[in-house]
Amino acid sequence: MMSNETATFAAGCFWGVEAAFRQLPGVLEVTSGYTGGHTVAPSYQDVCTGRTGHAEAVEVLYDPQKISYDALLDAFWKIHDPTTANRQGPDVGTQYRSAIFTHGDEQRKLAEASRAREQGNQSKPIVTEITAAGDFYPAEDYHQRYFERNGVACHIAL
Repeated sequence: MMSNETATFAAGCFWGVEAAFRQLPGVLEVTSGYTGGHTVAPSYQDVCTGRTGHAEAVEVLYDPQKISYDALLDAFWKIHDPTTANRQGPDVGTQYRSAIFTHGDEQRKLAEASRAREQGNQSKPIVTEITAAGDFYPAEDYHQRYFERNGVACHIAL
C-alpha cells in the first residue's frame, strides 16, 4: 500500500491557492504557510516585509492512488500566471512568487517536465522557480481555510 505524499506550491496569496487545491479529489489536507526563506518560524508580518525570503505557499497532503503529482502540477499552472515575477494580481512582492518546492528527485523531474510543457501554452517566459523543499512553517490559524471560514468567494478557479 502506498503512503500519502506531500507537494508544496507557491502561486500568490495562499488563501486562494489553498482553496483551489482543497477542491481536488485525492487531496487530503492543505496547509497555508511559508517556505523558501532564511528566517526560522517567520510570522505573517515578517513575511510581508519581503525580508525573510519566504513565499506564501501551500503544503498539500495527497493520496497518490487517487491523484497524481502531475495532476497537482496541472492544477498549479491553471490557478495563477506563472509568467509574472513576484506578483499575482494585486499582490506584489517576493512572497507572492511562483514556485514549486519539490520533495525528492522524482518530483523535481516531473516539475521540470511539466514546466517545459506549460511553456508551450504561454506567450511569455515562465518565471516559476523549481527548488528543493526546505522547512515549511504553517501560517497562523486565521489564515487556514480562510475563504471557507469567512464566506469569501475565491477568484482562483480550477
